[in-house]
Amino acid sequence: MKPLRTSRRRLAALSAVAAATLLATSACGGGDSDKEGGGEYNAGVNKVANASSKKGGTLKFVGVQDADSWDTTRMYYGFVFDFSRFYSRQLVSYTPKPGKKSLDLKPDLATDNAQISEDGKVYKYTLKNGLKWEDGKPITSQDVKYGIERQWAQKTLSGGPTYIKDVLDPDGKWKGPYEDEGGFDAIKTPDDKTIEFHLPKANGDFEQMLAMPTNSPVRKDKDTKSKYTLRPFSSGPYKFKSYTPNKSLLLVRNKNWDRNSDTLRKALPDKIKVTLLTNPDERDKRLINGDADLDLNQRGMEVQGRQTALKQHKGNVDNPQTGFISYVAFPQSVKPFDNIHCRKAAIYGTNHKSVQTARGGPTAGGELAVNMLPPTVPGADQNDDQYGIRKNGGAADVAKAKEELEKCGKPNGFKTTLAVRNTDKADVKSAEAIQASLKKVGIKVELDEFDGSQGSSIVGNQATVKRKGYGMILYGWGPDFPSGQGYGIELWHSSKIRDNGNNNYALIDDPKIDKGLEDAIAELDPAKAAEKYAEVNHRVMEGGYYLPLTYLKVVQWRSDRLTNVYAADSFSGWYDFASLGVK
Repeated sequence: MKPLRTSRRRLAALSAVAAATLLATSACGGGDSDKEGGGEYNAGVNKVANASSKKGGTLKFVGVQDADSWDTTRMYYGFVFDFSRFYSRQLVSYTPKPGKKSLDLKPDLATDNAQISEDGKVYKYTLKNGLKWEDGKPITSQDVKYGIERQWAQKTLSGGPTYIKDVLDPDGKWKGPYEDEGGFDAIKTPDDKTIEFHLPKANGDFEQMLAMPTNSPVRKDKDTKSKYTLRPFSSGPYKFKSYTPNKSLLLVRNKNWDRNSDTLRKALPDKIKVTLLTNPDERDKRLINGDADLDLNQRGMEVQGRQTALKQHKGNVDNPQTGFISYVAFPQSVKPFDNIHCRKAAIYGTNHKSVQTARGGPTAGGELAVNMLPPTVPGADQNDDQYGIRKNGGAADVAKAKEELEKCGKPNGFKTTLAVRNTDKADVKSAEAIQASLKKVGIKVELDEFDGSQGSSIVGNQATVKRKGYGMILYGWGPDFPSGQGYGIELWHSSKIRDNGNNNYALIDDPKIDKGLEDAIAELDPAKAAEKYAEVNHRVMEGGYYLPLTYLKVVQWRSDRLTNVYAADSFSGWYDFASLGVK
């Protein structure tokens, strides 16, 4: 997941998280009391703040970015995934609990989790009784199938994740529901209550993929194709009342939603109101003044708002660990980074502490990253610190950097160019910190700032990377769904190397890494799969393909009115919107 949906990934947050984390270092540590404001500091981290079952009222969101799409097939921003559960349901979804407890999948539209064949290739579900659309008509297995099949209509409905499509139809043979109304044979609906998925080969994360909103039901007669984003048809507890793009959205109760059929959504507010602004500082003012309850985009507060919140309203603040990482990739197509020792020289020569400070310090910038798996991704191992990053307190290891320069035949150092988004101030500050520290070991780094909205055609374009001599690319990433596959497949597998729209910036083409990923994907036991992903991550770091910077944290505001507030690992450390209520 890229941290900004200007190119791909479900996150309009990281880029803005990074912008939000700019500059505030330890000075942003905040007030003297953990109980200033309406509650306690971090009351929503690994526990529930203001638990309540009170119904009624209006839940008020404020944001500075609209959805990439409200159409469940086309959405990819993380906050939109989260918000869409107000009006959409899936066969399975995540447990409404804080932290890691949220990662367990529970039945949603289905009566139970999948019945899986012994070979792991067939997944079967039965729908619950009493499921209804907002107009009272029953939700059928055919509706679920059609909603999923829309992923194949990429000519009309591009933009969203296509994991199910890629798993079920790896060769891309089916043309999609708009070109072939006969339906896709690998998804079978023998009756209105039963749906089966027939995989060409086992995939241990298949049910995780089904939990993504991309796989929500869509009723064929309500499919307005490219216009569906303006008025999705509800299968969840709320429905669209009004929507003005980039300005406002209002949801009201769906009277045909049956609370007894849905144990995962509290559906406490009567209304859900979204106000969209253009100025993040104005957003923060509205939050602090009580005009809104929380940030729609979950980006974290800007410098001024964050300082005010931490000093004067610390009881309204949570500082959760997100599922995202900031990092530098070393494209092997650009010399001298085709040499592992030159890559390792840059890793050892970087002062990680100065980068962390540039991003906002431990509170707003995040913890020092020692490898490429963020803490919220199963398989993460913070003890796997092959370069002594945390052991050395984030300081550069100049002696080892110079040893590696000798080994790579560049004892006097070398010149290279680091590409960084000019749309992300924290990334630029990080790049400047890297530039300053590498200069001390003889590596002269020139910074080239590019438009982040064009990232997939600039740093994601191999020809451009080689032509511009981008030996280092500073970016961010997070999981599409909470597993090593949902995080690492795009970054590490050789099959994901693309001429354009590439995310495997380091151009990793290692048969052992490929096989490790494939073995982990085929593993049906999550614990064993996590162990395999940890091994892959270790090998990735062993190869020196990436310079990990920080595991990102955000300073998040929750109003005094909010109830049932908690950060969930299932949503990359953001609040679980569907559980929220208001006093």
